[in-house]
Amino acid sequence: MEAFESDATRQIAVLGAPIDIGASQRGTLMGPAALRTAGLLTLLEGLGFDVRDHGDLAIGEVAELDDAAPGNARHYREIQRWTRALSESAYGLARSGATPIFLGGDHTLSMGSVNGMARHWRESGRELFVIWLDAHADYNTPATTITGNMHGMSAAFLCGEPGLEYLLGNDLRAPIEPDRLELFGIRSIDRLEKDLLRQRRINIVDMRAIDEFGVSVLIRRVIDKVRARNGVLHVSFDVDFLDPSLAPGVGTTVPGGATYREAHLVMEMLHDSRLVGSLDIVELNPFLDERGRTARTAVELTGSLFGQQITDRPTPSNAIEPGE
Repeated sequence: MEAFESDATRQIAVLGAPIDIGASQRGTLMGPAALRTAGLLTLLEGLGFDVRDHGDLAIGEVAELDDAAPGNARHYREIQRWTRALSESAYGLARSGATPIFLGGDHTLSMGSVNGMARHWRESGRELFVIWLDAHADYNTPATTITGNMHGMSAAFLCGEPGLEYLLGNDLRAPIEPDRLELFGIRSIDRLEKDLLRQRRINIVDMRAIDEFGVSVLIRRVIDKVRARNGVLHVSFDVDFLDPSLAPGVGTTVPGGATYREAHLVMEMLHDSRLVGSLDIVELNPFLDERGRTARTAVELTGSLFGQQITDRPTPSNAIEPGE
């Protein structure tokens, strides 16, 4: 798949997931509405996409799975229902040929959205890679977590870590291999979480690496890796990837995040790669925002991911093949 090339990939399917029980700070359930209010759909339509808004997902009628919930994973049952519903919805949207955008909501959203996308691409004979733009690794499990908040376990679930396997039934699960997870912009990792990441040999680009090498070099490495394996890329964008001075509307701010231009360059290069097939926007908490500032910034960055640019560039900046 080359994103945004065919008539089908000019279609975007937007789905909101107003969930905030995965985090300790409530309010992200208002995120989908804030992103729409900040002009997300209008911007994408202005870029020439056929945008279809599927509204916000409801989970009232989704059955629970029959298993024992781990005691140190807060709101496990509710998140189980969200994950199942989101996985099924993501799978259906992917099969429609549109490019899905999932509006959060806290980062537990990705447990369902990425799983559904991975299931679709597995059936299509392609590997799904995930770039996790985040201040946090989100690779805790019920055995390592300090808080019990499940938005800090999302990436671990996607890679099939034990303790979370019953969030979905075996017929729906499509875990990704740890080498297909790319953690980018990280600057906060718990001690036991760090040990697990080291054991799994997951690629981590922390802010020290970004300071030292720059985002263009490091994003190009991700792009080259995905392209070499004929993969498809899912972008999971937590707004706390950004420095809090740019994105105050987040419940888990960490100083020293990506600058405005660093973040736009990441999105621009990912667009130029033509590998992106889906997107999450998570952890926007309008209750903590400053007059919509974080929501507007998230919309602007989404515009860059989908091709908005100041001047026409006939040759994408990352079009040169390695070695040339």
